[in-house]
Amino acid sequence: MTDHPSTFRAEGCDRGGIQWDARATLYGEGNGGGLLDGAKGLRNGGFAELIMLVMLMPPVDRRRYYIEKLGDRRFHAAEIEALSTRDDFPVS
Repeated sequence: MTDHPSTFRAEGCDRGGIQWDARATLYGEGNGGGLLDGAKGLRNGGFAELIMLVMLMPPVDRRRYYIEKLGDRRFHAAEIEALSTRDDFPVS
């Protein structure tokens, strides 16, 4: 898995495109945030792996979750669905 951002010699940090193997965590919508927010993750894995997991759910259930990509931001159902249809999405 890639870790972003990297500071070692400041080389090779920007690989361009989406880092599909970046570390990510699946969370339930409305988990309240707060001090212990990081402990409320439901599953950890690669970004593409968690996208595939969410896409296996019925569409109505997808709205209940979001993915937080390490060093990036939160991706909610509509973005997850769009990412899963990209030509460069790794299919396994």
